[in-house]
Amino acid sequence: MPPWSTMAIFLASALLLVMTPGPNTLYIVSRSMHQGAVAGIVSCAGVLAGTLMHVAVAALGLTALLLASATTLGIIQYGGAMVLITLGIITLAGSEDGAEPLDSAAHRSLARVFIQAWLINILNPKTALFFAAFLPQFIDAGRGSVAVQIAILGGLLALLGTVNDLVYALVGGRCGRWLRDRLQVRSGHRFLAGGVYIGIGLATALAGPASK
Repeated sequence: MPPWSTMAIFLASALLLVMTPGPNTLYIVSRSMHQGAVAGIVSCAGVLAGTLMHVAVAALGLTALLLASATTLGIIQYGGAMVLITLGIITLAGSEDGAEPLDSAAHRSLARVFIQAWLINILNPKTALFFAAFLPQFIDAGRGSVAVQIAILGGLLALLGTVNDLVYALVGGRCGRWLRDRLQVRSGHRFLAGGVYIGIGLATALAGPASK
């Protein structure tokens, strides 16, 4: 296990990283505003599941191998962009009354929300780069199993990220409720959510090679 001094630096760095909004955060906020806090919390669970999968892959030593392939990086990057853009188009194509009840996120949509959040995180090349380039700086092979150290640090990152995401989900849910109470913005609610998804997807696709 890394020394406490290293752990303190890691926690401070990880906290700054998770507090910086990215595709995961924007998805959670959009879902919370569009469907309510319940959907936002389910999105957090999906992101957490994706992060834990990244931790497992890193602990097994596969992350560096995946990132060594430009083709794999391209599939990850453009696959994630396609998921987001498709989600945005589906949202825009919905009816004006398509926003689901705020407190229930009903009609069996929560499973889709979870899977979409999981996919967005899994297909986020920046997350893989974090585990391949940033995390190894805090690993000391002389202090025990590398896989165990990666699992511990990755678990801490997942914990910090989940707490941060839950705050965004709750705030987004409250903002969505406030907006829903104003009739003049209801008609544009799905356009806001759909536009955010498409914007994130285009930004991901146009960001250039993920390795840069």
